[in-house]
Amino acid sequence: MTARTRTDVLLLAGFCAFLFFYGIGQFGLIGADEPRYAQVAREMLDRHDWVTPVLGGRVWLEKPPLYYWQAMLVYSIFGVSDVGARIPSAMDATLLVVAVYLFFRRFRRGVGVDAALITASCAAIIGYSRAASMDMPLTTAFSIGMLSWWAWRESGTRFYLAGFYVCMALGMLAKGPVAPLLAGLIIVLSGAAVHEMRIVVRTLWWPGILLFCLTSLPWYVAVQIHNPQFFHEFILEHNLARFSTNLYHHPQPFWYYVPVAILALVPWIVFVVAAMVESVRAWWSERKLNQPEPDLQLQFRIFACSWLIVPGLFFSISQSKLPGYILPAIPAGAILLADYLLGRSEENSNVSKPLIVLHALVASAPIMPAALVGFIVSEHRLPAGRPILFAVVVAFVVFVAIALTLMSRTRLRMFRFVTLIPVVLAVAAVLKMGTVAIDQKLSARPLAIELASVETHKLPLAVCGTSREVEYGLAFYRDQIIARYETGNIPLEEHLVVAAPEWKSNVVEWTSGRRVSFLGHYVPQNLDYYWVAAARP
Repeated sequence: MTARTRTDVLLLAGFCAFLFFYGIGQFGLIGADEPRYAQVAREMLDRHDWVTPVLGGRVWLEKPPLYYWQAMLVYSIFGVSDVGARIPSAMDATLLVVAVYLFFRRFRRGVGVDAALITASCAAIIGYSRAASMDMPLTTAFSIGMLSWWAWRESGTRFYLAGFYVCMALGMLAKGPVAPLLAGLIIVLSGAAVHEMRIVVRTLWWPGILLFCLTSLPWYVAVQIHNPQFFHEFILEHNLARFSTNLYHHPQPFWYYVPVAILALVPWIVFVVAAMVESVRAWWSERKLNQPEPDLQLQFRIFACSWLIVPGLFFSISQSKLPGYILPAIPAGAILLADYLLGRSEENSNVSKPLIVLHALVASAPIMPAALVGFIVSEHRLPAGRPILFAVVVAFVVFVAIALTLMSRTRLRMFRFVTLIPVVLAVAAVLKMGTVAIDQKLSARPLAIELASVETHKLPLAVCGTSREVEYGLAFYRDQIIARYETGNIPLEEHLVVAAPEWKSNVVEWTSGRRVSFLGHYVPQNLDYYWVAAARP
């Protein structure tokens, strides 16, 4: 290993450790999905069942098993915890960064570290690397697969094509048929753009298809055998119906993924757009000149543009939209930008000052909400006085530093380092000043601790009038099935119930004269909790 390689490894390891792993457990699992997925993995491990996902003791077939398998392995080594639930995504993000580095080191020498660090520091990659969800496993498998496909196209080595098929199979195990479907659309679009539709036929390699089937189909066959309802629930409901209808209540306008993609690619979005515009302009110029085939570098950029655009367009058609759906497109923006920087450095060309100023503004802007996130989460508004003034001053200083540095003689040579400064500052600010508020307001972990403190022994638990986030969070942190009063599921034995204050009368009414004692009020989420006596025989 050369000195340069050792430096690269240490640099990437340091950034991945900080951006993906550091402080990963400073706040508990948030939302409905994180605790739900973490609990499914725990119940599968408890049952020693690697085939059928189970939640609350019932078969739960919404998602494939790749994340669950990863979490089960982590649980078996380190024990069940919210940190353990998030480690798979952090490791997948690290693997993605390493894969981008190795790809550029082999096929686009000179910007391997830039490409890897740009990928690592995109806002969406940082966010989802710290989440217990299927989005990062899918993104890593899909992205490595697409890079493998291009490596095969450029080198002709079938080993890379085999890697493409294996990765698409892993994507199928991460989130379903969306992985091979998106890959096929990207390959067709990029091939059509450069007048090389033969590449689509060449990609259909029967040993690769066999590898895909051998990797992905055993679980699908096994889960269908064990659960005959799987095809209807997973394929028809959670794939086709989710795409074509608003069955799961996630409606958004058609243009929803435009702002989502912009935010996901912060702090690099300005230059990603510039790289995309320049690539499309060059492609269009060659097309008007009737060039038979663009040069290889332009073909690569068209491939990256197709990869960046297709997921957004595909899910814009969907009737159900969530931000994580287009996460597999984000690495494409990073590799497109890295290749753009390589071309700029080879040409020693200047970058327009307005572009630099806009980039500096976008790169420094996240410092403000990051510094104020604790107040924003707890109070749902911006603070007045010194806190906001401090955040504005820091963001302005960083903005000036980035702009002046990039306008100096060093130009793009310092591009990566000066842009990473606000990323590091923003992440550090969230971890330092926002995690307590996030934990108290958005996670069920502190509430679970508070409930445990009033028990002499562990009691059954129910909820009434609370959100799904509270229900699933308590299910994970207490490791028990949570009853819900509204559905008529009221435990007959002595139990605790967590309820929104306005549902107090319902709790009293539905317990039918049983003794109900108020135990306390969890202020951050405005929830009451009660002890309910056992029903009389």
